[in-house]
Amino acid sequence: MRRWSELTQVERVRIYTRQSLYAILWLGPLVALPGVAPDTDRPGLLLLAGVGLAAGLAAIPLLKRVMDDHPDVTRVPWDAAWPLVAVAVAAAALLSRQPVEARVAGAIMVVVPAAAALTGIRNRALGAAVVVVLAGYAVAVSWRPSAAIPALAITLFYMFTMRLSLWVLQVVAELDRARDTDARLAVAEERLRFSRDVHDVMGRRLSTIAVQSELAATLAERGDPRAGEQMLAVRGEAHDALREARELARGYRPTDLDHELEGARSLLRSAGIEVELAVDDVPPAWHEPAAWVIREAVTNVLRHSTASWVRLTWQEERLVIENDGVSGAPGPDGPDGPDGPDGPGGPDGTGLRGLRERLEPLGGGLTVEHDDAAGRFALCARLPAGGPA
Repeated sequence: MRRWSELTQVERVRIYTRQSLYAILWLGPLVALPGVAPDTDRPGLLLLAGVGLAAGLAAIPLLKRVMDDHPDVTRVPWDAAWPLVAVAVAAAALLSRQPVEARVAGAIMVVVPAAAALTGIRNRALGAAVVVVLAGYAVAVSWRPSAAIPALAITLFYMFTMRLSLWVLQVVAELDRARDTDARLAVAEERLRFSRDVHDVMGRRLSTIAVQSELAATLAERGDPRAGEQMLAVRGEAHDALREARELARGYRPTDLDHELEGARSLLRSAGIEVELAVDDVPPAWHEPAAWVIREAVTNVLRHSTASWVRLTWQEERLVIENDGVSGAPGPDGPDGPDGPDGPGGPDGTGLRGLRERLEPLGGGLTVEHDDAAGRFALCARLPAGGPA
């Protein structure tokens, strides 16, 4: 068993609440003793104390069941309630020969544990029935109608106290579960962020390395001395990819729009694709999301198109990246193929789906337009003037 100092705050609150509720069962019935002590002989007092002790002990299993099942318990668990019922019947028989004050006090000593133990049952009709039955029990045992008033008052007071305590215990338990859920969501969000960044950064870097390697191989076949320069560029890209992979692992990698634009221009021109840039008016608040869009779009142009030109423009709160690389012919690279605009590698692929999921919480959006006849493909990111949400 762990020490008190080793418990969490939630565990301490749970233990404190449970022990407080158990204490009510033991100490609550004794409030009736001082009122009858002057007029009751010693055997009568011992009988009253015994009734209170027995009622408290009999109510413990019922209260434990109600607390364990709270707030799902909606009916009386009779397998745990029968000891209390037996004590109530026995107490009524034993108190029948006592003075009126003793009978009233004895009835109250049974009513208090019963009210406390049955409080957590989430059923309004049953709660009202409990109040009526317990008040009627006090009247039946004491043979005095006025006994219903203290029985009702005490029953309502203890039911309110116990229900409030159980509610606090439930709130603490829910807060503990919410904190655990928040921790799991934070881990899941970090994993999602890392996977998106790996896809964005490493996808573009590897595409660059592939294009430059192909160019170097072509130059080497022709005996062009520029092949060595291209291989040095490939090595530089590999080093940059390694550096960015380390930054990703540490979570320190910033996303800069100017850097992405310069990288996109250099990469596309290395692949023999003409580039036109007109994105100087992108609001500063949208620079990082715009960099995500440009990075993904350029990677897709290199991987999934046969473009000869790419145009990046900012117009009416929209960042548009369009190219002429759509092929109307069917096949693996066509519009219905796995790498075409309607295939897994296209708008519904991992990259654009993840990009759309990142933009929507910020108030942005992502749409795709393609014209097979004209061979035009456009990726449009909506970035409202008000800035990210």
